[in-house]
Amino acid sequence: MGAKSLALIGIVPEELTEENYENWKACLRNYLIGQGLWDVVSGVDPKPGEKGETEAFETWRKKNAMALHAIQMSCGSHALVNIRETDSAKFAWDHLVELRHHRTQHSPPLVQHPKSDQETLELQKYKPLFEAVDNGDWRTTKAFLDYDHNAVRALISPTKETALHVAILAGHVHIVKELVKLMTPKDLELISGLGETALTTAAISGITEMAETIVNKHAGAVSVGNEHGQIPVIVASFYDQKKMVRYLYGRTPIQELSPEKGTNGATLLNFLVSANIYDIALHLLKHHRQLGFIKDYYGKLTMRILAQKPSAFPSGSKLVFWERWIYSLIHIKPFDEQYQEHEQPHQAPADEDNPESSRQGQHLISRVPSWWHGLILRLLINFVPDFKHIYETKWVHVGSSQLLDCIFEEIPNLTMESLQMAGMDHALYDAIKHGIIEFVVKLMKQDHESIWRKGVKGRTMFSHAIVLRQEKIFSLIYGLGIKKNIVARRHDIFHNNILHLAGKLSPPSQLDRVSGAALQMQRELQWFKEVESMVQAKYKEEFNEYHKTPSTVFTEEHATLVKEGESWMKSTAASCMVVATLIAALMFTTAFTLPGGTKSDTGIPVFIGHGAFMVFIVADSLSLFSSSTSVLMFLGILTSRYAEEDFLKSLPNKLIIGLSSLFFSLLSMMVAFGSAIYVVLSHRIAWVSIPLIVLACIPITFFALLQFPLLVEIVMCTYGRSIFDKPTEVPY
Repeated sequence: MGAKSLALIGIVPEELTEENYENWKACLRNYLIGQGLWDVVSGVDPKPGEKGETEAFETWRKKNAMALHAIQMSCGSHALVNIRETDSAKFAWDHLVELRHHRTQHSPPLVQHPKSDQETLELQKYKPLFEAVDNGDWRTTKAFLDYDHNAVRALISPTKETALHVAILAGHVHIVKELVKLMTPKDLELISGLGETALTTAAISGITEMAETIVNKHAGAVSVGNEHGQIPVIVASFYDQKKMVRYLYGRTPIQELSPEKGTNGATLLNFLVSANIYDIALHLLKHHRQLGFIKDYYGKLTMRILAQKPSAFPSGSKLVFWERWIYSLIHIKPFDEQYQEHEQPHQAPADEDNPESSRQGQHLISRVPSWWHGLILRLLINFVPDFKHIYETKWVHVGSSQLLDCIFEEIPNLTMESLQMAGMDHALYDAIKHGIIEFVVKLMKQDHESIWRKGVKGRTMFSHAIVLRQEKIFSLIYGLGIKKNIVARRHDIFHNNILHLAGKLSPPSQLDRVSGAALQMQRELQWFKEVESMVQAKYKEEFNEYHKTPSTVFTEEHATLVKEGESWMKSTAASCMVVATLIAALMFTTAFTLPGGTKSDTGIPVFIGHGAFMVFIVADSLSLFSSSTSVLMFLGILTSRYAEEDFLKSLPNKLIIGLSSLFFSLLSMMVAFGSAIYVVLSHRIAWVSIPLIVLACIPITFFALLQFPLLVEIVMCTYGRSIFDKPTEVPY
């Protein structure tokens, strides 16, 4: 809905964006207050009991529905996705407004002005102490604290921080150690104006030595949260301080992260996944299996985070051939074995100083025949950045795979309703959208009924794979055997069969994987033909709810792409045709102006007996013939019809022949030119011919380098391996 439509509704001037957030919030809040709906949204008017359908409940339900409708109409389609499933106006408001407010609290304000004269006097009083601590001057700090013993717990900065907070933020470890000695455990739990305890501030800094000092003084500090209730290990994971996470996790009581204690466990699990700390994430999940299906502080679920993270899986990593070879030589021990080797009474199986290099030394096993090959491989991984990156990629893939296995192992113990509440359908859709085939296969192994389950639009996972154009996931259907025929007969709520869905236009992200509108159209036709080969004849002419056949859907959805494909083909053909015409004209002229000319008395070429002269004649003729062929092919493209079916084979074939002939004519022309130069200069200064030939090849080479990849791509798209793997075995 556009801004004009929203203005006519009278709720907000325009839908919610990052730029107008504050204005949007103020306008919507005023609208809700004016309509008498704010008490429901703010929670002042709580939901009454539903028993007996009392008048109070009916009134509240009507207000809640009106408020929710106003919020949903105002937020725009992108934000609506996150709140469309809720039936609570308060939840929708909290999600769009309050959680955004909480997120800003992680960023400290730039300036905090004192609010009263008393605060100003206090800051002036402690200014020498603040400057001494901030500058790392322990002697002056100690003198001030000897004079005023209570100053160690006073708020001495504009952002209301204690001396310990200031020392931690400044990174002065020696002052931190001395200050902790003077403080009580209660002092260490003080929260600064930035909302952090001393230990959570140390967690942000990432300096483990400071955290150790605080924990040694007050072991319970690991369980004391900041103003949002998030304990230090969560704060460290939020700021991606991996070394600090490993230290704090090993000293945090595991029961502190249980679901019964609130959202800390689920929040930590999700932050660990986001930070690629999969060994600790798996360790946590092994202790509290329910965390994989519980929303965290921000309303997120682990499954959805994994389903939206293709880089965590092999299918989402693009490695060249030599990287794939190194990848295959690396073996990571299962994380369960790592725990058995390293776990102490709740201490994470972590590496203290350098976790990455330690894991490489302990858990890397080369699949090569001799020990010295494995040693070389270890050295390469430790000291060559590219090799280290490959190792870390493999480690992440193994970790995410094991974590996903651990989550899915709980599926048989959950009801269908529980799976829906845990967002399984949304996670599966996200995994298909991002092409994470590992997610889909693991789900099919643990939940065999998933192949039949339909989402809110009545579409199975294979229907989603068709709409989202994920060929690897769709290819899993070939391993279902007879079940494939049943799945292929399913319809969605709009009575679309799978051929109707194949007729829809690909998402832009998938279209962009193929260069050129003509090749994009070819890929769309390949999808449609592949799905068409699976369905029964009657489904090809079946009408959907809008009284359209699959062919009609395909034609309507791809009308614009056909026009763009025609324009792309014609512009490409016209450009190449100019070059081919120039070559043909040049070669035709050269054939009658032979190098060296002819003898005046006989008309016989001067160099008729020279071997290089015969090379010139043959190359000139081949260049002329091939360039003429290229011109005719490109002319055929310019005058062809541009029906949908032509983009599958006919037009690509003409373009392949035209480009191939053009490249061959270019090569022949350069051979003819080189031989002509050599013939003319062979009896005088023959060495000059070599640099001349090289210089003449440069512009032609550049043209070939720019256009040759296009020829390769067209050939691969037309005659290469099918995009559908068609496995013969059941994937589970």
